[in-house]
Amino acid sequence: MPDPAPVEAAPRLADLTTLRLGGPARSYVAARSADELVAAVGEADAAGEPVLVLGGGSNVVVADDGLEGTVVHVLGGGLRVEADGCGVVSVTVGAGESWDAFVGQAVANGWAGVEALSGIPGTVGATPIQNVGAYGQEVSQTIARVRVWDRVLKGQRTFAAGECGFGYRHSRFKADRLDAWGGRHLVLDVTFDFHPGDLSGPVAYAELARTLGVEQGQRAPLVEVREAVLDLRRSKGMVLDPTDHDTWSAGSFFTNPVVDPARVPEGAPSWPLGDGMVKTSAAWLIEQAGFRKGYRLDGARVSLSTKHTLALTNRGGASTAELLELARAVRDGVQEKFGIELVNEPVTVGCSL
Repeated sequence: MPDPAPVEAAPRLADLTTLRLGGPARSYVAARSADELVAAVGEADAAGEPVLVLGGGSNVVVADDGLEGTVVHVLGGGLRVEADGCGVVSVTVGAGESWDAFVGQAVANGWAGVEALSGIPGTVGATPIQNVGAYGQEVSQTIARVRVWDRVLKGQRTFAAGECGFGYRHSRFKADRLDAWGGRHLVLDVTFDFHPGDLSGPVAYAELARTLGVEQGQRAPLVEVREAVLDLRRSKGMVLDPTDHDTWSAGSFFTNPVVDPARVPEGAPSWPLGDGMVKTSAAWLIEQAGFRKGYRLDGARVSLSTKHTLALTNRGGASTAELLELARAVRDGVQEKFGIELVNEPVTVGCSL
């Protein structure tokens, strides 16, 4: 095993997360390659040291007290392109590369299949864990394989897409956890298969189709799809902007509930999942339970976004305790009105709902 990257001064997690919340870690390591990542986590595991593997910090809520453990910050990793001679381009991307920068490169190169995932913060390595999706696309539609380090077997493994257990915001990498902070498998890189072209895949999401001026199921130029998605996300405060407190968030804080069709409230949107269950809208439930855009508790420095009720935002100088209090109020209000429990999407570190 290679030598780990040197331990650096531990910053506050507030400086590394999009919520801008969280106290310090006991120690901090910047891992700029797969070898450094494996070595840093392996050393912490061997010492019995709790470890948090952090990418873009866009899907995590860290306690005000920070964490008694090591943060391993995944940075970079590079990109490699291969063509198979049958019209497929395979692109292998390091876990620490910026997801949106990669999407921009894919669109510029005519690699169709991730254009509707534009503007999502975070790193490439996080995307298979959550099976990241938006506007009718999911990364599972283009992922060919995921290379990981197995912290139990202490060796590399490669999982083909069919072995990844992809579901709605779910995968085997999310399910196979060692503790509340981290999983058994460290994502080292992800390989995507693309069919080159200037047009997107069929536009599956109604709002995006309307914005593009096409029918659902039709295709549109990749560049236009990316720009339309970025515009839609900006209108909802979902594109990071240091001057806009509506983007000081972890994105959608609650996942859309998956329920029996009989439990969907009258008037609520729903989408069939093909297994007898349906997905309904967390944003609709939140609004109908009385929590409108901009909702905040008295005196709190956090609120629902003024643009989108699914985002809980730091209005400046907030604490994690304040954020969790608001999250509990929203979750409990929806439960009381509709009997549906909302589940938080971001990982909580040193705290819980």
